[in-house]
Amino acid sequence: MSLPIVRRAVNTDAPLSTDLHPVLDRIYRGRAVQSLAELDNATGQLAHFHELKGIDTAAQCLVNAIKTNKRVTIIGDFDADGATSTAVCMLALKQMGLAQVTYLVPNRFDFGYGLSKEIVDVAYQQGTDILLTVDNGIACVPGVTHAKSLGLEVIVTDHHLPAETLPPADAIVNPNQPGCPFPSKHLAGVGVAFYLMLAVRAALNKAQWFNEQNPAPNLASLLDIVAVGTVADVVQLDKNNRVLVHQGLQRIRSGRCRPGIKALFEIANRNKPLGYLNATDLGFVIGPRLNAAGRLDDMALGIECLLCEDALQARHMAAELDRLNLQRRAIETEMKEEAEGVLASLTMADSLPPALVVYQPHFHQGVIGIVAGRLKEQHHRPVIVFANQDEDTLKGSARSIPGLHIRDLLDEVNTNWPEVITKFGGHAMAAGLSLPVSALAEFEHAFHQVTARHMAAIDCEKKILSDGELSGDDIHLSLAHTLRQAGPFGQGFELPLFDGVFDVVDQRMVGENKNHLKLVLRKNDGEEVDGIAFSVDTNIWPNGGIQRAQVAYRLDINTFRGRESVQLLIEEIAPVEPE
Repeated sequence: MSLPIVRRAVNTDAPLSTDLHPVLDRIYRGRAVQSLAELDNATGQLAHFHELKGIDTAAQCLVNAIKTNKRVTIIGDFDADGATSTAVCMLALKQMGLAQVTYLVPNRFDFGYGLSKEIVDVAYQQGTDILLTVDNGIACVPGVTHAKSLGLEVIVTDHHLPAETLPPADAIVNPNQPGCPFPSKHLAGVGVAFYLMLAVRAALNKAQWFNEQNPAPNLASLLDIVAVGTVADVVQLDKNNRVLVHQGLQRIRSGRCRPGIKALFEIANRNKPLGYLNATDLGFVIGPRLNAAGRLDDMALGIECLLCEDALQARHMAAELDRLNLQRRAIETEMKEEAEGVLASLTMADSLPPALVVYQPHFHQGVIGIVAGRLKEQHHRPVIVFANQDEDTLKGSARSIPGLHIRDLLDEVNTNWPEVITKFGGHAMAAGLSLPVSALAEFEHAFHQVTARHMAAIDCEKKILSDGELSGDDIHLSLAHTLRQAGPFGQGFELPLFDGVFDVVDQRMVGENKNHLKLVLRKNDGEEVDGIAFSVDTNIWPNGGIQRAQVAYRLDINTFRGRESVQLLIEEIAPVEPE
C-alpha cells in the first residue's frame, strides 16, 4: 500500500534568488512563480479600482447618497463572504459620512438566496432609497426588476459568473461581467465590495468632502475583514488576492484587527498566539464560525460580531458562534455518515458513478455544501447534495474536482434538459441550484450523462501533489517559521506539502472521539519528530505491527505552555510493508 504521490514540476532555471531558502525557492517555482516581483505583497501592487467596469457609476450613486442623506440598505449573503462584504460596506460608508445605512441578509429558510422580490419588499417598506447587493445580485434579474419598478436605485456588486441576461441595475460591479478589463477575475465578493469603497472614498476626496473635522477614513484598516472573506470563500489566490490576504493577515497578527476577529480566533485556539495565525486559520477557524450563523440561524450574528467595537461583547458573540459551529459539525457528521450509506447502496462492481447525487428528505439545507465538499474530497468526483427547500422544491449544493467546471456542467444540463433545473449559479468548483422534487430522478440521469462525457477527458484518479522530500536538517523550527511567513497560501497557491518515509517509534489515539493519531516518527538522520494525523481510518490505526510509514505532511509548529516544537501535520499516511 502506497500513497498516490505526484511531485510538482519545478522550473529548473536559476533560483529566484540566492537569498531565499532553497526549499522555499523550490516551493515558489513549483507554483509557476517567475520572479520575486510576483511575491511583492505591498498594497501598491493591487490592481486599480478604475479597471472595474461600472465602478465609477456605482461610486457616484453612493456619493450622492452620502451628500443627500439617502437611506442605503445592503443586501448580503448568508455565508462568510457575504458577512464580511456586508461588514466592510457598513463600516466604510459610516466612516465616510453616510448616516442612514443598514443591512438585510435574507434568511435562507424564509427568503432563499440573493435579492428576491420578497426581500426587496422588506427593504422598500423600511424606507430604503438605494439597494446595494454584496456577494450576490448578478443572477437576481426578477428582484432587481421589481426594485426598479418601485423606484429604487440598485447597485449590484458580485463576483459570481453572470448569465446571458444581466439585471437592469443602475450599476453593476463584477470583474466577471462582459467587457470588464479588471485583471483579477478571482476577487471574492468582499474584494469587490472593498474596491467599491475605495472608489467612493476617491470620489468624495475629489469633491473635497473630507476636512480636518471629517477626515478621510483609512480603508486599509478593513483589510483584516477582507482577508477573512477572501480565504473563507476559497477563491483562487492570484497575485491580487494574495496582496489583500497578506495585508489583512499582517494586521491580525499584530493585533490591529476587529475585536470580533480576535475573539473568534482566541475562542478556537486558546493556546495559540495571534501572531501564529496564517491564511489556513482564516479558512478553517474563523470562516466556519461565521458561516455557522448563516447555516443554522441568522447571519446577522456573524455580521454584528465583525461590526462590534467592544471586546467583551465581541467575546460573547464569538462564543455563541462557536456553539453554533459545534452544532453544525454534529449535523454535518450525521449527514455525511448517512450519505455514505446511500452511496454504498449505489456501488456497482466496486465502482461509483461518475458523479454523486445524494438526497435525503431530512437533510439540513444549511450544511449540504459542507457535506458535498467532504464527499468530493473522499471520492474525488463531482458531488451534489440536496435538501428540501419546501415541500415542492429541492435546494442543491454542488462541489467539483479540478478539470470539471461545475457551473458549466449545470449549464449544459439546463440547455439539453430545459425543464429540469429551476435556477442555478456559481463558480468552477462550487455551485448552487434548485429544482422541483419531481425532477430529481431526471436531473440525476442528465447530470450523470453530462459528467461522464467530460470525465472521460480528464484523469480523475486522486493524486497527492507534493513539493518533494525534506532532509532531516530541514525538518526544523527555523524552516517551519519561514514557511509560516512565506504565504499567503491557499486555493490555487497551495500550502507546501512534503512527503517521506519514516520509522514509526510510537503511536496512540487522541482526541475526544479517539480518532486522531498521535505519532513519534524517526527521521533518516535518527532524530525523532512528533506528528499528528486527524480523523484516520481506525480500521488501520493504531497498529503496533507497523514499523514504517509513508506520509504526506505539512511542516507545522506546535505551541504548548509557551514552548515551541516542530510537528508534522499529516495529511495522508500509509503503512510501508517490510521488504
